[in-house]
Order: sequence, then C-alpha cells, then structure tokens
Amino acid sequence: MFNRERFVEEINTQGYSIVENVLSPEFIAKAKTELIKAIDKEAEYHQGTNYSDYGMVLLCSLYDKVFVELFDNQNLLDSFNSVLGEGCIVYAYTSSSMPPSTSNYSKRIHNDCPRIIPNYITNLGATILLDDFTEENGATWFLPYSHSTAEAPTEDYFFSNAKRLIAKAGTVWFFNARIWHAGGINKTNKWRHALTINMGRSWMKQRIDIPRAMSGIDVSQFSEKALQKLGFLAQVPASYEEYYVPFEERKFKQKTE
Repeated sequence: MFNRERFVEEINTQGYSIVENVLSPEFIAKAKTELIKAIDKEAEYHQGTNYSDYGMVLLCSLYDKVFVELFDNQNLLDSFNSVLGEGCIVYAYTSSSMPPSTSNYSKRIHNDCPRIIPNYITNLGATILLDDFTEENGATWFLPYSHSTAEAPTEDYFFSNAKRLIAKAGTVWFFNARIWHAGGINKTNKWRHALTINMGRSWMKQRIDIPRAMSGIDVSQFSEKALQKLGFLAQVPASYEEYYVPFEERKFKQKTE
C-alpha cells in the first residue's frame, strides 16, 4: 500500500524516497526489450555511438506503447500526484541506461532543476529500475538533504557523504529534482537499464513539446490518464479557431493543482 504521508515527508525532508515493487516482472521484461530497440534507433539517428548521451533515449514515448502505458501504473501516479498535484505533467521522459564497461554524461555531479523556490517543489524525478542497481554496474550516487543547496558540492564532499541507489529491478527512486546526484561507472560487461521521468507542475513548459512530437502516433489507443501526464490535456490554442471552439472540444482540459 502506498503511504502518502510518509512519502511526502521523505521528499520534503531528505529529498528522496525509494519505493519498491512498483513494476511487474512482465512490464520490466517488455520495457527492457523495447528500450534496447529504442537505444539502437537513437544511435542510428546520431550515426554511431560516439556521443555523450549514448544510452539515453531522449523521449521514450516516441517508441513502443509500453512507455506510454507506464502512466497507467497507479502506484507511480500516486507518488507524483501526492507532491505535485493531479495536474502535473511530464517535463522530460528519458532512459537512464549505462553501457557496459563505461559510464556516460550522467556521471557528473548535477541536479535536474535550476530553480529553488522555498517550500515549493517544481519538479519531481523518478528513476525507474529495469535492472538491479549494484555498485558494480554503476548505481546512482545521491546526496541526501542537498535539494536546498544552490551550489554544487565538491567531489570530495559529495563522494564522502553520498549514498548509492542499491536496489532491485522494479524499484523507483523518487527525488526532488534539486537533489545533487551522479551516475556511477558500469564495470560489468552488460547494459544496466532504467527509465527516468522528470515531472513538473501543470503550468510549466515541457522540455520537448510531447503532443507535437507524437503527432504521427495514433494516441487513441492510450488512456486519458496517460495522455494527461504526457501533456495532451495542457495544449494551448494555436489559433483563434482553436480558442473559440466549444469547451468540450478544447485541447486545454488540464486539471488544476
């Protein structure tokens, strides 16, 4: 059972919460299969693997429907909604896979949100484990309680005080996007796969206009719940004609926070 009060308290105080058994084994297997295909397609786009974000799919929802159906997972949605409100929408939806015997751009000490608003969270992240995270395969480092710190910690301080995300596949690490973290180094000969969602407030712009990016996909197959999270109910009018349509035909049907 999702413990809303405990989850919100952990996010507000320590800056993160680890929730186990969010994904079923069947979903994990399907998502990993499709993620591997998506990584290969992105490498084709870049004409090779020699780019800093290799292994990071820029927008997962452009690929198989499994990545959209993730938003039908009520445990995942309850966690986001409890902090950001039911109207929250995806800011970014990437993969966080780590290639064998190396690392990638995520290894830098960084956070995923540039702004600090006292007592107000604008973005909540979720790293969704499709493989077990271990020290050997580059489990994420993170610095608890650092979400209110404006300046990046030094490497010495960070690695002396940070924790590792050692957890089983199906676990989700939810975090205030302000928390300082870093990817590890995958010392194994296998990929380590994960998805990452950065969820923002309903009034925020997305990093990529997801509805427009998915314009070539038949979205009628997806639930309204999934489409809402992807921003389909938060599209602003693009013309007078769109603005003056009857209420039930408007593209902006976004719930308030």
